[in-house]
Amino acid sequence: MGKKIEIYNQVYTGERSLFMIKDAFIKGCRFYDGESPLKETKNLEIDDCDFEWKYPLWYATNIKVSNSTFKDSARSGIWYTKNIEITNTALFAPKLFRRSTNITIKDSVLSHALETLWNCQNIELDNVVIKGDYVGLNSENIKLNNVVVDGNYFLDGAKEVVIRNSKIISKDAFWNCDNVYVENSIINGEYLAWNTKNIVFKNCIIKSEQGLCYIDNLVLDNCELLNTSLAFEYSSVKAKINNIVDSIKNPNKGIIEALGIKEIIFDQNIKTSPDATNIIIEEGENNV
Repeated sequence: MGKKIEIYNQVYTGERSLFMIKDAFIKGCRFYDGESPLKETKNLEIDDCDFEWKYPLWYATNIKVSNSTFKDSARSGIWYTKNIEITNTALFAPKLFRRSTNITIKDSVLSHALETLWNCQNIELDNVVIKGDYVGLNSENIKLNNVVVDGNYFLDGAKEVVIRNSKIISKDAFWNCDNVYVENSIINGEYLAWNTKNIVFKNCIIKSEQGLCYIDNLVLDNCELLNTSLAFEYSSVKAKINNIVDSIKNPNKGIIEALGIKEIIFDQNIKTSPDATNIIIEEGENNV
């Protein structure tokens, strides 16, 4: 690779303004109206730039972005892109990532993340705030640390997920997932993690309405399960819960240990014998 092209403080309009540019340092530039300004680009360092129109980084490879802004009108901005690192950047645009691989986002805010990070692989987020529905659909190999999520249907269909030190406020989070590990986090939402295989919550505080049902291999390790009723329906579960649970209903099998359970329901719709689930109460009163 030869010497990098350096571009400073330019204003670009029109379609494909820097199409296929390679090996460049771009600083202080403004990409106004005009689609796909950096399409099919490679080996770029982008600093203190504003993107104000659609599709700014499609089919790009080896991209670093810092101290920049993707405005709401830069929607559908980063698709089919490989190896992108974004730091200290304001990401206002919806549908921002699709079918991209090796995505790292640090110290940034995704304030309108509707339908973002769909069908992507190898995602790492650290110190990131996300607001928007349907984030992470069908994506794989996801690592989140110190992330705040406010949006429904988070990570539907995701695989190989590790989340630490985070807060997730989301109706129907973790549906249809496979291999999820969540540690030292707060999860607040309805109908949590239905139809998921292999999900572990360790040292977590969980609030949900009729959550943790239809799960194959659910583990709650040293967790609190607050304001949650009718939990564990048709789930296989191993749970150590550090509070009194409102109610559980028709678990398939496993061990459930709690300080107390206000209501334990085994009715005519149970799919296995009640004896398949060992319920251990440390203290408190229970109504069966």
